[in-house]
Amino acid sequence: MPLINDEARKALVTALSGMNEHVNLLYFTQDIECGICRETHAFLDEFCSLSDKLRVSSIDFVAEKDKAEYYGIARIPAILLLDKDDRDTGVRFYGPPAGYEIKSFLSAILELSNGVKLPSAMLKRVQAVKATVHIQVFVSLTCPYCPDAVVNAHRLAMANSNIHADMVDVGVFPHVAIDYDVSGVPKTVINGTHELIGAHSAEELVMLVEKAAGS
Repeated sequence: MPLINDEARKALVTALSGMNEHVNLLYFTQDIECGICRETHAFLDEFCSLSDKLRVSSIDFVAEKDKAEYYGIARIPAILLLDKDDRDTGVRFYGPPAGYEIKSFLSAILELSNGVKLPSAMLKRVQAVKATVHIQVFVSLTCPYCPDAVVNAHRLAMANSNIHADMVDVGVFPHVAIDYDVSGVPKTVINGTHELIGAHSAEELVMLVEKAAGS
């Protein structure tokens, strides 16, 4: 049974038809998939079939440990976006990009294909960040406010190779949420020390990234 209904499929085909460049996805899973890994795998295969400019490759987290280590993938299921030249964009989804998060997933693909949507002055500030920055956005797939926080974080990662940004589904990774004292979503954690609670603007995120990076 298809995971994407007919109405959503038509809307996605229309949106993806506007892609300029190819986007490649790496899906980290395992040989004997857990339920959520299997569901995420099926969703990705179905989603990527909607455009000839999308390609997904599966990587066995256990058997291909060296690749997981190379990309810094510590848990599964995980999705990593590469550009048309297979360069790591710093964009990661830990957990299925379903529910409300299909919005952030589609946004990341379209902006990676067509260009990041950041005002020029803000883009210059983001590109000026020289230190390594790790952004984690903790979400629930039923939260309508979470995708915007994820989109903001992923835009920064696509704009600067020093920045990595993760969507982390608290329903799939509750132990990680506990480690970062997540009591509500969205919660954004930068380098494990700086936090934004709830919805926030791109400007607020950039200011906190600059602070965390010592810019």
